[in-house]
Amino acid sequence: MSRVGSGSHDASRERLSAVILARDEEGTIGPLVEAVLPLADEVLVMDGHSTDRTAEIARAAGARVERDPGLGKGSAVRASLKLVSGEIVVFMDADGSHDPADIPKLIEPIRGRRADLVVGSRFAGGSDELAVNAGQLIRTIGNISMNIAINKRFGVELTDTLNGFRAIRRDVVLALPLRENRHTMEQEMVIQTIRLGYRVANVPTHEYVRRYGRSHINIWREWPIFVWCLLRNLIQPRRRRPSSDAE
Repeated sequence: MSRVGSGSHDASRERLSAVILARDEEGTIGPLVEAVLPLADEVLVMDGHSTDRTAEIARAAGARVERDPGLGKGSAVRASLKLVSGEIVVFMDADGSHDPADIPKLIEPIRGRRADLVVGSRFAGGSDELAVNAGQLIRTIGNISMNIAINKRFGVELTDTLNGFRAIRRDVVLALPLRENRHTMEQEMVIQTIRLGYRVANVPTHEYVRRYGRSHINIWREWPIFVWCLLRNLIQPRRRRPSSDAE
């Protein structure tokens, strides 16, 4: 199989690894794995120390299951990169909010050599998670404000930088200095990808209402952490990508 950067590279033959991040999602994990399997070369479920049958059901559906370090979503993402083999990695949540049918849209700009990281845009594709309450207001304003800050800092035009439904070249993400353990990893990944000279793009993806269980994010506790992560990453100077990275 052709490798990234080789002269005879065939993007259509690049392996795709799907990483599903899950914690206590026994109600949705089985059908999700079954839907993703035909679209990827391997499916890895990173189990966030579930107390229900999430791991058991995922294995029965055909996924490889590994327990994450237990430090949060960011640490689970970093751990998964040591376990998958695909040239392209797609990340998605296990709660049913991400549609596997959108996976081809996420990876097409990468295989077409137009992007290195592609984030599903809920602003372009719509979201069923919108609700009339203070928590949702903070979430929406915060997301938009962070998008504006990133766009202004780097001269890009992104509409969604926080959606966890995304695809990235594995060699690129391994080159990024990622350190966030929590959900803040999602904006950190976008900023560091741009900062090192790689390309980030959005494609429209629709966000559905979680189909089972409850969200693990407490917006009132998390928003100051997101703001600090944003500021800490934005003030870092741009760097040239390592010369060994794929062109």
